Amino acid sequence: MSIWNKLITAVRGGATEVGEAIVDTQALRILDQEMRDARKHLDQAKQSLTGVMAEKMGVDRKVKQLAASVTEHEGYAIKAMESGNDTLALEVAEKIAEISEELDAQQKLLDGYNNNVSQLKKTIAETERNVRAMEREVSIVKTTEAVNKANSAAAAKFSGSNSSMRSATDSLERIKAKQQKRQDQMQAAMELQNEGSGADLSAKLKEAGIVSGAASGNSILERLRAKQQAGG
Repeated sequence: MSIWNKLITAVRGGATEVGEAIVDTQALRILDQEMRDARKHLDQAKQSLTGVMAEKMGVDRKVKQLAASVTEHEGYAIKAMESGNDTLALEVAEKIAEISEELDAQQKLLDGYNNNVSQLKKTIAETERNVRAMEREVSIVKTTEAVNKANSAAAAKFSGSNSSMRSATDSLERIKAKQQKRQDQMQAAMELQNEGSGADLSAKLKEAGIVSGAASGNSILERLRAKQQAGG
């Protein structure tokens, strides 16, 4: 392959990749439009079926009317024969043949309508199931796409040394360190104050049991009893 042909192939390959990238970017939008088109065509098919069923009902009424007319004229022919009027009976029989011929034609038409309506109903029902299944798939795809975008956004926002999460964590650690430093300073100041006032030494003597602590309720009662006995 010559260099020129290779360049043409490379350009074509690049154009294909760009086209696929555009399609992928607009995939959900295209899918939504395709689903709207499918639903629109399905609604049109239902409307057409309604028209066919209306025509079928008209033919069905015609068939019933012709069948009733055949039955009616057969009764006329019988009565004509019973009365001995064969000429009239023949005329009625010819009318019956004419009606029967029309009845056969309308019955065939009705049978065709019945078959068409049955087939259309099956096709529409199957298409309806397919459209609903596809709509569910589209919903799942949309949800998955939304979750993926959220994950990507979170990963981009909270990853790396300059991310918002990293910055917030660093700020929190600095605040905690400052708080601990202030607590340490306050503790040191209190210790210095206690040492200066002798309170620290008193606390150590009390802890060692060398100096008694504050008088308790029992010690006060014992002192009062002793005083009472001495006075008595």
